[in-house]
Amino acid sequence: MTDLPRSPAPAAASRAVVLLSGGLDSATCLAIARDMGFEPHALSVAYGQRHTAELNAAKRVAEALGAHEHRVASVNLGQFGGSALTDPNIAVPTSAPGEGIPVTYVPARNTVMLSIALAWAEVLGASDIFIGVNAIDYSGYPDCRPEFIRAFEAMARLATKAGVEGRPLRIHAPLIELSKGDIIRRGIALGVDYGITVTCYQADDDGRACGRCEACRLRAAGFQAAGVPDPTRYRPR
Repeated sequence: MTDLPRSPAPAAASRAVVLLSGGLDSATCLAIARDMGFEPHALSVAYGQRHTAELNAAKRVAEALGAHEHRVASVNLGQFGGSALTDPNIAVPTSAPGEGIPVTYVPARNTVMLSIALAWAEVLGASDIFIGVNAIDYSGYPDCRPEFIRAFEAMARLATKAGVEGRPLRIHAPLIELSKGDIIRRGIALGVDYGITVTCYQADDDGRACGRCEACRLRAAGFQAAGVPDPTRYRPR
């Protein structure tokens, strides 16, 4: 079973792959992995997203939070379209989402990202992967739920050399049951500088946020709930 929301710290420094998008949640996740005593190897994925500001932010976050190394893997999910985050013909919604899964959902994104992280973890000899998914303050994506994380972990144990040789891989989702305000409070306690992160679905080339998309609204509400100033840089309206 996956340890939701957290695992015991390793007895000695162990390698862990941390998925790092450059946003608020993944930055907090990296800080948590480091605080737990892991040697974090940060992994970002260029998946065909419409802006690269978050990848630039991921580089800043990895350096600021002391990742052992930071790599960027490329897989072009944008060639399939189907999401406002990868297809320029689909507008990023700026109103509150309605019923169902929103158009900002990228089909199979977390499955693909975890699979790439799994491949790197095997090469590194790492038994731990961290992902900053959240099932409380989120947009209803199916691949952010605890049951998805548990299912992927079970699959990883069956699909890898390490797993069948008795070295099962663990998927850590330490934020999955936290509110956005709680995530921010945890991150601040661990020294995360949220001013260098980018969360916006349609940030400009300089990383400035639109202030209107669902990601921006959730982020702003989180800082308000945490009772701390919002360091986000917004574009002029």
